[in-house]
This record gives sequence, structure tokens and C-alpha cells, in this order.
Amino acid sequence: MSTAPSTTTLVLDPRKFQDPDLTADGDERAHVALTKLDTLWFNTGTLCNLECVNCYIESSPRNDRLLYLTADEVATYLDEIQGGPWDTREIGFTGGEPFMNPQIMKMLEDSLRRGFEVLVLTNAMKPMMKCGDELLQLQQTYGRKLTLRVSVDHYGQALHEQERGERSWAPMIEGLRWLSEHDFHIAAAGRTRWSHDEAELRGGYQRLFANEGIRIDADSPSQLILFPEMDEHVDVPEITTACWGILDQSPDDVMCSSSRMVVRRKGAESPVVLSCTLLPYDEAFEMGTTLAEASTPVKLNHPHCAKFCVLGAASCSA
Repeated sequence: MSTAPSTTTLVLDPRKFQDPDLTADGDERAHVALTKLDTLWFNTGTLCNLECVNCYIESSPRNDRLLYLTADEVATYLDEIQGGPWDTREIGFTGGEPFMNPQIMKMLEDSLRRGFEVLVLTNAMKPMMKCGDELLQLQQTYGRKLTLRVSVDHYGQALHEQERGERSWAPMIEGLRWLSEHDFHIAAAGRTRWSHDEAELRGGYQRLFANEGIRIDADSPSQLILFPEMDEHVDVPEITTACWGILDQSPDDVMCSSSRMVVRRKGAESPVVLSCTLLPYDEAFEMGTTLAEASTPVKLNHPHCAKFCVLGAASCSA
């Protein structure tokens, strides 16, 4: 690992993350090979009913930098999976708010009908509830093949709304309660930006879920995922090939070893495949228009690669 972060340095050293092959210190930058396409993500569009303070993708009711994908575009990639060597387990849908995409239910049904597990990231608010009857039909047909992961930024209303805005708490709880009452396979996603250790966070969420009658085990890392914060302007170490041994980690554990994401940029003629869910706007991580083109190794040349994926050991997949 090249330069260790100083406790007094907050701003990213501008020499870092410039050369895709070498770190600022001249060490060989780490890269990650695609060992298996376990999860294929689709960003259904960056439009969202909320405008959260620290949204890494800057989703809002006005941000259409990533356009709505169509069901036909999604089907093209599902066809490529089924016609190739991918052995993909899971199809993920993120946004923006996926349930704002007018073709989301057709995408979900198509993915489930083909035998994939499906994960949807949602704020569980009005756009989701408008799809309630269709969701119930999918749940009755496919059961636990469909998972909905709800964003609950903090177990307390005040801090959750500090991130997501006033009056965002009650409809989220209502939607989460509805999912639980109807026996959907559900999970929650929280954040570690608060001044609590993990045990305190999980204890707080456990009390919330118990009080609201929500069937989520907050002690389970797969049912409550706590994500580290991402700020590409804060100083972090660059990851070198030597880091795998120093950190006792394998590149096979990093998200881009097992996933890719499809987006459609505003003004583009067709969707493209990106290395992961975290870098939707960085064209350096655009890997082509097909999954075959996107099967090449990913060079960890971004602060998110270091902080979120390697040092934070986080993944967006189930």
C-alpha cells in the first residue's frame, strides 16, 4: 500500500489515482480480474423521489444523467448471460429509485422468470407502494427469489431524516412494514457515518425492527448491511499489488471480481457496462457495450476502490 493516510490529512493528495498502472509512489497499482459474473446490476435511472444529502450518485427528482433503461435493453443483457459462460446467480436493480422506472415490473418479472435471484434497492416509499399489487403477484409466484433491500440510514427518525429529508421516515417505515407483513424477503441498508460503533448500530436497528414488527435480524450482516461512507475528496491510501498480502485479502473478494453494472447515459445511443455500481459517471470505468467486452480486469484507480471495496470490505450484492 503506497502512502498511509495521515491523521491530519483530510484532502485527497492530487497526485493519487492519476495513472491507471502506477500509484503516486510509483508502485504497481492493484487490479481485479472478473472471476465470475455472480451479479449483474442495472441502474434503472438516476431520477428519484428523494434528494439525499450524501447520495453518491446524486439522485434527485431532476437528475436524469442516467436515463431510464427499458425492459428490452435489460432483456438483451439477460439473453447474453444465458447464451454465454457467465453462470450468473443474481440480477440487481438500483437507481435513483427503481420503482420510478415505468418498466421496472416487466424487468423484474423477466429476470425472475428466467430463474435469476433478483435484488431491488428501494426507499420503500410511494413509488414502490404504487406497484404493490404487482409486487404481491411476484412474491406469490417466486417467493424468496425476490429480495427488496430498503434504505434505512439510521435507526432513529431524526438522523434518518437529516440524510433523506423531512417527512421521509414515516412512509419508509410504512413501506417496510407492508413488505414484512406480506412475507417478502427483505433486508435493510444503513450507514456508518454516525458516531456509533457497529454493535451500537445493530442494537439500535434491532430495537427499531422489533418495535415495528419488521422481520429483519439486525445481527445478520446479510439482512442489515452497514455501508461505509464514500467521499472521493478525502485522502485514502492507494491499493498496490502488495496490499493483498499486507491486508491478508484476495482480489477475488472485491466487488468488481464478481459483478458489473449496466447504465444508459443521457445522450448515448445505447447502454454501456461499467466496472461496478459505485462509479456511474467516471468514463474511465466504462468497459464496453456487452458483457463479453466488460470481462477484462479492473484497475483500482479511484478512491472508492480503496475506501469502500478494499479497506471497507463492502459489496452492494446480497
